[in-house]
Amino acid sequence: MPATTFLYRPVNQQELDLIATSGWRNFPPRLPEQPIFYPVLNEEYAIQISRDWNVPYYGVGYVVRFAVDTDYLVQFSVQNVGDIRHDELWIPAEQLAEFNEHIIGLIEITATFRRP
Repeated sequence: MPATTFLYRPVNQQELDLIATSGWRNFPPRLPEQPIFYPVLNEEYAIQISRDWNVPYYGVGYVVRFAVDTDYLVQFSVQNVGDIRHDELWIPAEQLAEFNEHIIGLIEITATFRRP
């Protein structure tokens, strides 16, 4: 079994439904206006995005966790987009199908947030 790294992603209901349709194994292709797939490196940051951005915009937000083959991930440099906790990997949209092939196990929901 390869070494794995846990990554997190804040998602809305539509993206979660597409993940579920895949059998909890893949992220859906990016839309044309979304050139980057950005999983984040810690759950705290994913929670912040889901709670503070997704809930106000979509009414609900989820955080999912998934494991990826660590050796595969080394090709992507960590991008810090603000605070010390705000680390992401930027996966070009055209590489998402390949990225999905390196997910080990299932994508799982770790948190749910809803508009009161």
